[in-house]
Amino acid sequence: MTAVDHRPSCVLSIAGSDSGGGAGIQADLKAFARCGVHGMTAVTAITAQNTLGVSAVHAVPAETILAQVSAVAEDIGVDAVKIGMLGTAETIELVDRALDLVGGAPIVLDPVMISESGAALLDADALTALRRLLLPRATVLTPNVMEAGVLAAVSVRPEDAVSSELASLARAVHALGPATVVVTGGHAAEATDVFFDGERLESLSGQRHADGASHGSGCTHSSALAAQLALGLGPLEAARAARAVAGAAVRDGLRAVGRGAGPANALGVGVRKGALVVAD
Repeated sequence: MTAVDHRPSCVLSIAGSDSGGGAGIQADLKAFARCGVHGMTAVTAITAQNTLGVSAVHAVPAETILAQVSAVAEDIGVDAVKIGMLGTAETIELVDRALDLVGGAPIVLDPVMISESGAALLDADALTALRRLLLPRATVLTPNVMEAGVLAAVSVRPEDAVSSELASLARAVHALGPATVVVTGGHAAEATDVFFDGERLESLSGQRHADGASHGSGCTHSSALAAQLALGLGPLEAARAARAVAGAAVRDGLRAVGRGAGPANALGVGVRKGALVVAD
């Protein structure tokens, strides 16, 4: 059997499109390729966006989102799902319905609320719907420090947060229903992610890389985590692998692209199908 005859693991991103190619489904597809899985998409929103900010957002009609999920689920199959930008309560309610089409595939939920440039990407009604409908369905929830604070209704200064505060946030957000929480520490005082599954509390440390190319790093992390789950890793091992992929993507980021924060670059290092390869 040749490589083309073998069905690869297939991962679906339900997320928004970034016209600048830095975040959203564009970053997700790069991360999927980086991890050796086949990437599929259900676009929830179209953004006019570059490295300086978001200038326009167009929500994709709910039934069109459902049609995209249905099309890939009934033909190709879904081994894991990554959920990113949703924007509205209507979209969240629709995605909750759409998830019934993917069977028991693990779900990685990245609760996208604010873009790298500071644009709001989730309204108040949507936040309520997210807590009620999608958090309890998440196999792994991957908020950054600021997002975890919003979900847990806790005031937090990301730049001052240390591992103990991230651990408290992880416990508080876990109580809202997800099976596992990984609070990412890229915006925190320490470059450490915190993993909590209700029993195990683990710190996932890594090197902090130079600023200037973090756009899409959160999308890259959550997509890499979904890919590793699809490849058969458990949540903790998948979180460790995703931390390494996202860190390397920032390290190898495209700092010369645009006048703002350049895109993280998941394809900047070697890839071997179905395996994690991170350059030293």
